[in-house]
Amino acid sequence: MIRIESIRVRTIPLQADYRNATVSFAGMTGSVVAILARGDDGSVEVGYGFGSIGRYAQTEMIRERFGPRLLRVDPSAYNRGGLPDPLLLNRLMRRDEKQGGHGERSVAIGAIDMAAWDLYAKLERKPLFLCLAERFNGGRSDSSVEVYAAGGYYYDEGGQARLRRELEGYPERGFRSVKIKIGGASLKEDLQRIETAIATVGSPSDVAVDANGRFRVEEALEWGKAMEDLNLRWYEEPVDPLDFEAYKQLGSAYGPPLATGENLFSLQEANNLIRYAGLRPDRDILQMDPGLAYGVSEYLDIIHALESAGWSRRSCFPHGGNLFNLHVAQGLQIGGTEVYPEVFAPLGGFGESVEIEKGRASAPEVPGIGWETKPDLMDCFKERLKAQRHKGTKDSKG
Repeated sequence: MIRIESIRVRTIPLQADYRNATVSFAGMTGSVVAILARGDDGSVEVGYGFGSIGRYAQTEMIRERFGPRLLRVDPSAYNRGGLPDPLLLNRLMRRDEKQGGHGERSVAIGAIDMAAWDLYAKLERKPLFLCLAERFNGGRSDSSVEVYAAGGYYYDEGGQARLRRELEGYPERGFRSVKIKIGGASLKEDLQRIETAIATVGSPSDVAVDANGRFRVEEALEWGKAMEDLNLRWYEEPVDPLDFEAYKQLGSAYGPPLATGENLFSLQEANNLIRYAGLRPDRDILQMDPGLAYGVSEYLDIIHALESAGWSRRSCFPHGGNLFNLHVAQGLQIGGTEVYPEVFAPLGGFGESVEIEKGRASAPEVPGIGWETKPDLMDCFKERLKAQRHKGTKDSKG
């Protein structure tokens, strides 16, 4: 039987000097996590994870609440077949948590869940996508995953020329589709940004736009009317993610695909979205992110709920832009995932070992998630977490 010996967590700054329509990321932080497990023979394995990008660090919740909750229980409570089972660990972390009011506890649990799956797959000596396929998808997985480059943020300097240079690099790296930000400038300027993106990648169907919930419904309709004839790949989060009535109004007026879901953190929120927001299963895109929404177990429940409501799992393109969601997409055979090739270092992106070809990618075929194939991130894990020498989750200041 394998025992979790310690859970280490630290806050890191993200390298982000840009903004979307609502948020500047200059002060954005994240939490990196390591789970150290020891076998009866004394061998030690480590699983790594982090809080999914775009929410500030959840370090204190992990250190004071969810980490100790796991360390207090007997290993028999979370072992399955002699290995720490992430599903059982997830259930233990959520013990004595009230329903509703999910806040950002779902992100804290998601960070530990990510590390737990890395640990589990390493102990199984298999890549994570294969573990997910075998346990939850009848052994089926995709050989590659559709991916798109998420970028096109607003910078203080450079304007259209900087956007053009950024976008020109994506096809050279194997991407077919890109996503850029809108809503942080005037309609006229945003339309110019969109035209730049179309001219660079070659087709409006390969350009998605993301307003990050910036608009009131009247503004969302105005932007939608101006963009509708372009037939963009999708129009993402035009309004507040929980304003389902606004989505219903927009979906009645705007014909091309809409996308939303990255800021919904639970099964019940996802259920409410598909019940009440008037979304269209034949075209719209759902972006729930397991790293933000309690982890893989909740994401599996969300997929099953979608399918029961007549949606295809191929409509799912998780937010997050990282290797973990590449494994999830490949192992569960969902539609695809986004990538952060040039932003949110060191957490974003797949690393140089993952080749993008014709807009598709395959997860590293190494045990675990494959963080070890991304040296900048592994350096961050090791540097930030090495100071913690004792058992438990409290940071060492030495």
